[in-house]
Amino acid sequence: MKYEAVIFDLFGTLIDKFPLREHENALRQMASVLSAPPDDFIQLWFDTLDERGLGVFQTIEENVEYICQKLDVSSEDAEVEAAARINLEYAVRVIKPRPDAVATLSDLKGHGYKTGLITNCGAAIPKMLDKMPLAALLDVSVFSALIGMQKPDPRIYQLAIEHLAVKPEDCLYIGDGDCQELTGAAGVGMHPVLIRDPDEDSANVYRVDDEADSWDGPVISSLREILTLLE
Repeated sequence: MKYEAVIFDLFGTLIDKFPLREHENALRQMASVLSAPPDDFIQLWFDTLDERGLGVFQTIEENVEYICQKLDVSSEDAEVEAAARINLEYAVRVIKPRPDAVATLSDLKGHGYKTGLITNCGAAIPKMLDKMPLAALLDVSVFSALIGMQKPDPRIYQLAIEHLAVKPEDCLYIGDGDCQELTGAAGVGMHPVLIRDPDEDSANVYRVDDEADSWDGPVISSLREILTLLE
C-alpha cells in the first residue's frame, strides 16, 4: 500500500464552501435583528474569522456580542440569541456532504485506509459535523477552534498524524488550498493534493490565502479521483 491514510480539509473539500451571497444575506438578517449597520456588521464578521477559528469565541452569541460592542450597538440578550439562531439555521441549511463524500470515505475505509479531518472552523461546527454521516467514517477529526491553532500551523497536522499513528510521508492530504493548507501539509512531510470543483462559482465563495493559482502539485476535480491516486 503506497499510503496508509488520507486526511481531508472540510470546507471546499468534503462539503462545499458557504455560498457567499447567501451567507451575506444571512448576516444582513442578523444585523437587522440587532439594529446594527449591515455593511459594518458583515465586514466585522469576516474580520473575526481568525478569532472564530482559534476558539476565541466559543459560541455564536459571543461573536455577535463582540461585534455589537465594536459597533457601539446596544443589544438585548433576546436579540443576540435571535441573531445567533439565524446564523446557525443558515449553517445547518448549507452544510451538507458533497454527493461523493460518503461513498469515497466508505471505499477508503473498506480498502483499509485510515481517514482524518483537519479543519479551520468555529466552535459550532464540531457538533454539526457529528450529526452527519461523515463523522462515523473519520478516524480522527481535528477542529481548530477546539485546540486553539489553525492551518497552516504545522502542529495541527502533526496532531492528526499522531492520532492516526502514521508517518507523514504515508499520508495524502486533500484540500482546496485555502489558508495555505497544502503548503502547510507539505511542510510536515505529507503529500498534498488540490481539489477544485470545476462547476464551483468562484465569485460566490470566500477564501483566505488561497494558493490554488500558484499550486503546481497534483490536482483533482472530485473526491472519487482519490481512489485512482491510491492505485
